This record gives sequence, C-alpha cells and structure tokens, in this order.
Amino acid sequence: MYVPYIVYEGEMARQERHVKRLVVMLAVMLVLFFASNMAWLYVWNQYEYVGETIEASQDGSGVNIVGGEDVNYGSDGSDTQEKAQEEER
Repeated sequence: MYVPYIVYEGEMARQERHVKRLVVMLAVMLVLFFASNMAWLYVWNQYEYVGETIEASQDGSGVNIVGGEDVNYGSDGSDTQEKAQEEER
C-alpha cells in the first residue's frame, strides 16, 4: 500500500503535537501532585504535638479528675456503688 509523503508528514506533525501536549500535561500533573502533598504537610504540621502529660486521678466514688476538672466517666466499681445508692433510696 502506498502512502503519499505529504500525508505521512502531516500525520507525524500531528503526533508530535500530541506528544508535546502529553508531556506538558505530565509536567503539570507532577507539579500539582507535589503542591497537593506540600499543602497536606503544611496543614498536618499546624497541630502542636507536645509531650505534655495530663494528670489524672480518681476519687473513690467513680469520678475521674482529669487535668484538674471533674469528668465523670465512671469507674470499675461505680456500677456497684450506684446500685447500692439506689437500694438505699
């Protein structure tokens, strides 16, 4: 099969433009990929990760004292104490 030279040359010019667009798109995608990763790293590093220790203690009635404030999460023995208090009522 015979293909005229002008048709072949036109097709090669079109392929070169196509490859050039793909290379430009690849470069843009790589830049966007690294920009996205840098944005996530920036946001992630906004948090302060410090080695603070939070003091926690528990009084005998099932109230946990965390950081100086009373937070009632209950305790292992709080169910039995609550039942005992309900029976007394």
